[in-house]
Amino acid sequence: MEEKVSNGVPQFATAEYSTPPGAAVCKACGKSISGAYYRVNGVPVCGTCVQGIKDQAPVDSHSAFVRGICFGIGGAILGLALYAGFALATGWIVGFVSLAVGYIVGKAIVFGSGGAGGRRYQVAAVLLTYIAVSMAAVPIAISQQMKQKSAQQRAAQAGDPTTAAEPRMSPLKALGVLTLVGLASPFLDLSNPMHGVIGLIILVVGIRIAWRLTAGRAVNIVGPINDLAPAT
Repeated sequence: MEEKVSNGVPQFATAEYSTPPGAAVCKACGKSISGAYYRVNGVPVCGTCVQGIKDQAPVDSHSAFVRGICFGIGGAILGLALYAGFALATGWIVGFVSLAVGYIVGKAIVFGSGGAGGRRYQVAAVLLTYIAVSMAAVPIAISQQMKQKSAQQRAAQAGDPTTAAEPRMSPLKALGVLTLVGLASPFLDLSNPMHGVIGLIILVVGIRIAWRLTAGRAVNIVGPINDLAPAT
């Protein structure tokens, strides 16, 4: 007895193709390519989709760079606050926070630039990451100084003759000294070789994270190619 098969119903015993066997398929829309095509980062793409890729590709410009820097500065301030806040809240100065700072700065620059990247974005990310991590030592040092001053005041009130008032420094000079000490703090920590070297290594890794995030997405478009696209 023969089994009746209605037309249009897929048969599992027979292979059916939405595109002709051996035809090239656009990696963007999944449709077969006929006629001229393009290669985007080495894969075939039809002419319709390549135009959409061009429209969506991030464009580097002066305004994009300025926005990226502004967002990067905001990310650096956030990273500085995260680093210093963690140290002040826990009493631990953990170098691994540098990794989070590098990630925050890199992502902030990429977000602000609309996805644009390149060497100048990478240099900015490196500088902002280093500044954020090194300057986090300033609020930590100020907090420690305030605790020390409070202890000296209590000792002076108790009549301890060994406590002496320290010479005052002008606010501008104090700010300059704190800035210089903060920027040099990753290297000043080398006074404790083991702790200092580990801290520098982690800082370099955090800087590398920011560098890679701001490298930009390379889109290499070749075409139009009039030859028959190879089957995929």
